[in-house]
Amino acid sequence: MTTIESLTLEVADTEAAHRFYTTAFGLDSQLRLRTAQAPTSGFRGFTLSLVVSQPADVNAFFDAAITAGATALKPAAKSLWGYGGVVQAPDGTIWQLASSSKKDTGPATRTFDELVLLLGVEDVPASKRFYVERGLSVAKGFGSRYVEFATGSAPVKLALYKRRGLAKVAGVSPEGSGSHCLAVNGDLGSFTDPDGFVWEESASAPTLAQITEGIGRR
Repeated sequence: MTTIESLTLEVADTEAAHRFYTTAFGLDSQLRLRTAQAPTSGFRGFTLSLVVSQPADVNAFFDAAITAGATALKPAAKSLWGYGGVVQAPDGTIWQLASSSKKDTGPATRTFDELVLLLGVEDVPASKRFYVERGLSVAKGFGSRYVEFATGSAPVKLALYKRRGLAKVAGVSPEGSGSHCLAVNGDLGSFTDPDGFVWEESASAPTLAQITEGIGRR
């Protein structure tokens, strides 16, 4: 089964981004950071989601992100599918904080069940075929709007969403250009998909844990 080991975010300030992600979300080996080289503007075409078990956990992550410097794009609230909110990290990455539950079952925690990468694509069926031809298996799908791939117990889950629909969910304009400021690190090899998302076979950028070690040795 195809595995996504981590994601590399391209940011203006790697140490500032490291502080945010460790403080707000407690992320570690799932994220790598490197200095951005290419210009970007507007919606970058993807979101990252922390899926949690209950609304109280959504609120805990949401409040921690805002305290750490994130901008609220959508306040945490109930919806037809559950409970969630959207924030934008200081580096520009959009994060959805979500639970399928509408009721709390215990005290709030800052632990998440899944980290999901949602790629906003122009043609969901075409992108689905592209990834299936490279070895990914479809776990579930909803017509031409959404596809979720089977990635087992991999650190990062992968799904495709119609770009304009994803921007609407995130609470931003779908317009954007330049770099996605994202690389996907997995075992599919190195390539660029039809929407310009880059996959890398191995990541040379340090993980958050490695950055922490480097800071500690100073």
